[in-house]
Amino acid sequence: MKLQVGRNELLSALSAVIGVVERRQTLPVLSNFLLELKDDELVVTGTDLEIELQARARVQNLAPGRATLPARKLFDICRGLPEGAEISIDAGSEKAQLKSGRSRYSLACLRAEEFPAMGRVDDGRTLTLQRRQLKTLIEKTQFAMAQQDVRYYLNGMLLEVSPQRVRSVATDGHRLALSEIDLETGFDAPSQVIVPRKAVLELQRLLDASEDSVQVKIGAGQIEADLDAVRMTSKLIDGRFPDYERVVPEGGDKRLEADRETVRRALVRTAILSNEKFRGVRLSLDGDKLTLQTHNPEHEEAEEELEVGFEGSAIEIGFNVNYLLDALGALDDERFVMELKNADSSGLIHGAGDGSSKYVVMPMRL
Repeated sequence: MKLQVGRNELLSALSAVIGVVERRQTLPVLSNFLLELKDDELVVTGTDLEIELQARARVQNLAPGRATLPARKLFDICRGLPEGAEISIDAGSEKAQLKSGRSRYSLACLRAEEFPAMGRVDDGRTLTLQRRQLKTLIEKTQFAMAQQDVRYYLNGMLLEVSPQRVRSVATDGHRLALSEIDLETGFDAPSQVIVPRKAVLELQRLLDASEDSVQVKIGAGQIEADLDAVRMTSKLIDGRFPDYERVVPEGGDKRLEADRETVRRALVRTAILSNEKFRGVRLSLDGDKLTLQTHNPEHEEAEEELEVGFEGSAIEIGFNVNYLLDALGALDDERFVMELKNADSSGLIHGAGDGSSKYVVMPMRL
C-alpha cells in the first residue's frame, strides 16, 4: 500500500477514529488502525470489539492495499507535523515508512488479516434525522447514564423510535433524563434499543450542530450511524430498560417557577460547603421565597435566599445538588419549573415554556 495525502486531511480522519482505540488492549492488533486504500479514498478503521469507527480521506493512490499501523503513534506523528504538510506512506505487512519533507519515520505493522471487522447492519430499519437533532437528544440526557452499574442495562441510553417521535432516555437509578423530538420516522411500530455509554459519547463527539442529515440504522444487536465521512457501528446492550414512564411523577400540587441561571448560580455557591460524599442540599419553599441550605462534617454551612414564584403549601426537601445542576444545565429555557408532591416524592424539572425535555430527581434525607 502506497499513498500520498495532505496532513490536515489525514489528521481529520485519524481524529474521528482515535477515540475508540483503548491504550490497553487484550489483542495487540486493536492498538492499530486498519488502513484500506482503494481508488482515491483511504478508509481508516478503529475498533475495541464493541464499537467500530470508520473515517474516509481523499488521497493520491500510488499502490492500493491494506495495512495496520500503530494508532497512537501515527496520530501523534501526524498531529506534530506542520500545518499543510504532505505525507507519503509506504506500508507492507511488517513495516511502514512515513515521509514528510525532511522527516522520516519507520513504524512496525501487524498483518491486516488479523484485524477484526464488525460487519455492516444490512437488515435493519433506517432512521434519518438532522445531526443537530440527534446531538440535542444525546446532550440533554447522556449525563444521567450510569457508569459501570451492575444493572448493565443502565450503562447506556435508551433510544425509542415511534412513528411520529424520537425519544432518548437515561437513568442511573437516582435520577432520570428524557428528551424527545417530533419527527415522521417512517417506523410503523415503536422500537427500543439501548446504546452503550461509550458509543453515545463517541457519537456526541462526532456530531455537529448542522442541519445535515445522519442515517441511523438499527439491526439485530447493532446500531450504525452514517455521517458521510465517518461511520460508527456499535453493539447494543442486550437487556430490558426500566419502564421509565412510570417513574415520571404526575400531579405535583407544588409548583416552583424561577430564573434558571439565578438558581443555578446559587446552587453552585451553596455546593461549595456541601458534604463531599453525599452532596446534599435542602430546598425550603414558603410563599415566594426559596431557601437553599448545605452543611458538611466540618460544621461549615451555606444559606441562600431567592425570590421565586411558588404555588402550593410550604415544603422542605433534600436533593443531590449535582443532579439539580445537571438538569438545569441541560435546559435551554431562561425559566424553569419544578413540580413537587411531598418531601418523599421525586421532583420533576422542565423548561417553563418547553416540555420536550424532562428531568426526574429522587429526594434524599438530610
